[in-house]
Amino acid sequence: MEKNKNSIKGLLFAAITSLLWGVLAIALKIALKYFDPYTIVWFRFFIAFISLFTYYAIVRPSFLKILYRPPGLLVLAAVLISYNYIGFMQGINYAGPGITQVLIQAGAILLGIVGFIFFKEKITLLRGAGFIIAGAGFFLFYSQQLKEFIINQSSLNTGVAWTLSAAVAWTGYAVIFKLLVRKWPTQQLNIFLYALPVLIFLPLADFSLFTQPLPWYIWVLLISLGLNTIVAYGSLSMAFKYAEANKISIIITLNPIITFVLLETMLFFNVRWIEISPFTNLAYIGAFLVISGAVLAIGIKKR
Repeated sequence: MEKNKNSIKGLLFAAITSLLWGVLAIALKIALKYFDPYTIVWFRFFIAFISLFTYYAIVRPSFLKILYRPPGLLVLAAVLISYNYIGFMQGINYAGPGITQVLIQAGAILLGIVGFIFFKEKITLLRGAGFIIAGAGFFLFYSQQLKEFIINQSSLNTGVAWTLSAAVAWTGYAVIFKLLVRKWPTQQLNIFLYALPVLIFLPLADFSLFTQPLPWYIWVLLISLGLNTIVAYGSLSMAFKYAEANKISIIITLNPIITFVLLETMLFFNVRWIEISPFTNLAYIGAFLVISGAVLAIGIKKR
């Protein structure tokens, strides 16, 4: 019973992450109108680190010891997540949020495979069918975007390479983090995971951009991106603690559905913050299959 409760907790945390990441791609594309990718990534990590550092400096100062004595694997995880952030950012910059959201799912799929192979997580007939149905749904849902990806040669550029390599980096981070949460509190690990990227991207950030006159809502957007990092990765950390990697992966793969639903809503209300393409009926059928497959892959059990 306790194991089932923990699994439900993990899936709920993964759902929060998926929701926040679904909104993230659109927010980042808007932010790119005012800032370059490296500056945005630095600011996101900076806000996340300062917020977490301040909180635990007051509530639990012992957590801060990890900043000067981190495990070796944690350093590697921080480097990988740094690359994932800038890779995803550059993917949106060069290829746009639609194509980037399609390609970045390679990370979640790889995590699911690693969960079965490396962590020896069980796969049942029901879960296997769920992965297959979800895969078919993704193919239908993204057929329009994938067709554009193949036809539009300009999209076969640096952005694609950035995104795919970012997906691989995220899988590496996820595997390492799942190992570390067995011995370390998740938020203590996150303090270092946010701190090291702040130093890595410090020489690459353009601070002169912060002195330009900006609308107030852009500052709200930037701060929100930093808070998104805290809540999304904090929830993901808790998900790794309570749930199996393959279950988390199928929930995470739902985040592009959220992105495209928001884009469709913006299109309906004629909100032109970014360039938006309408979706086909086939895409809606695919979305239904993805959600249905996710439910099966999570694993519904009879009482």
